Amino acid sequence: METRRVGETGPDLAFVARLLADGTRAGFCLALLDGRAWTATELARHMGVAASTATEHLNVLVRGNLLAEERQGRHRYVRLADPQVAELIENLAAMAPHRTPPPRSLSAAGRRQALAHARTCYDHLAGTVGVAITDAMTERGFLGWDHGLRLTGDGETWLGGLGITVPAGTRRPSVRSCLDWTERRPHLAGAVGAALCRHAFDAGWITRIGTTRAVAVTDGGRRALHGLLGLPDDSLAQK
Repeated sequence: METRRVGETGPDLAFVARLLADGTRAGFCLALLDGRAWTATELARHMGVAASTATEHLNVLVRGNLLAEERQGRHRYVRLADPQVAELIENLAAMAPHRTPPPRSLSAAGRRQALAHARTCYDHLAGTVGVAITDAMTERGFLGWDHGLRLTGDGETWLGGLGITVPAGTRRPSVRSCLDWTERRPHLAGAVGAALCRHAFDAGWITRIGTTRAVAVTDGGRRALHGLLGLPDDSLAQK
């Protein structure tokens, strides 16, 4: 087996692994998958740790380039550094063993079900609904999977009909496959996935559930997705 020698050049995967090896830091990154900027106080409350502990962990993640910070007056906000970091966290979550302790209340069970059904993964749709949309786009020839995921000409035309322009001239891939951590199957990410998610919010197809990453498909959204992609109600309505 090939071993890495001290001082050998190349990517230092162990450095990134150490950043996420701590449960609190990993929990912060998972929370930030909602695409919003959070304060240290909010993240500390979310993970049940002291504010000083949260600040120490956040400083480590910022120095490691997994998080970026923004300051507004006396307030400091942190967010995931970029979409590539978000996709890394989501992919690692899909590979990780799942711990599913019994919910302590009916509301906790409802939140868990809502998150699995439909949620944002940074800036694109995930969960049962996100995977169903990706499958339907594939069945209609809007996405092709030969030689890697790609947006087809028919897919560009379909998006154009919705008023969505395929982003060009950016470093971000137009389409990318992101392994869904609850469905264990791919959903659509990349610039197109983000644009489609924005359109779904702007058109009122989906709406956020409280302050979580979970989203609900509206009645109008169910009609639109059924008409555009043939998605049945049972794949869009939360059980």
